[in-house]
Amino acid sequence: MKFSCFSMLPFLLVVLILSMIGATLAVSHGKFLHCLQFCSSNSSTISKVIYTQNNPFYSSVLNASIQNTRFTTPSTPKPLVIVAALQISHIQSTIFCSKKHGLQIRIRSGGHDFEGLSYVSEVPFVILDLLNFRAVKVDVKNEFAWVESGATLGELYYGIASKTTTLAFPAGVCHTVGVGGHFSGGGYGILMRKYGLAADHVMDAQLIDVNGRILDRKSMGKICFGPFVEAEETHLGLFSLGK
Repeated sequence: MKFSCFSMLPFLLVVLILSMIGATLAVSHGKFLHCLQFCSSNSSTISKVIYTQNNPFYSSVLNASIQNTRFTTPSTPKPLVIVAALQISHIQSTIFCSKKHGLQIRIRSGGHDFEGLSYVSEVPFVILDLLNFRAVKVDVKNEFAWVESGATLGELYYGIASKTTTLAFPAGVCHTVGVGGHFSGGGYGILMRKYGLAADHVMDAQLIDVNGRILDRKSMGKICFGPFVEAEETHLGLFSLGK
């Protein structure tokens, strides 16, 4: 039986293409990590929140809020890096460096995501995990609250209830849903017929744009504030129970 060298051509092309992709990813990965260290105001703090695939805590951090086991298989695409931000500068650096080095960014709040959209991608990506941004500050006198994107609806409701028995906020019924994802999708709930969506009660939000700039209602303007997007921190208007 004769052997043709041309029969090996497709295989060689596949190996060559895969090798080139692997090399490109390695370069982008390394440059991204270097960019994070360079852009951070305190390189020692950001190094503590970076989890690469060779980090022993990588898997536990990745799987911390994954509740759909379909996305925990070995074949599920994994992020090159997870940044579990502890301060705003970590968020800014991650967004800026992802854009600069051509890596897709997935932003994950503190709640569940059954579809995996916040932690799975078919292209090289990094995860910006906002799990540590979960503070809830309630101002009963002025009837508003500030809530960070990583908090869950349950934590928001508990924070309000621990301060007052006369104020509430309309949102979903599932307490494990993350505030960031819920509000950016509108925020359907059983009180919507009377009080509207959760997003209708968003008075202000601190957003970080693709260039790492911190924006809010004042800097964006009321016209630009219409469609709500995921924010680092959100200012909510509460309503009085019994109205």
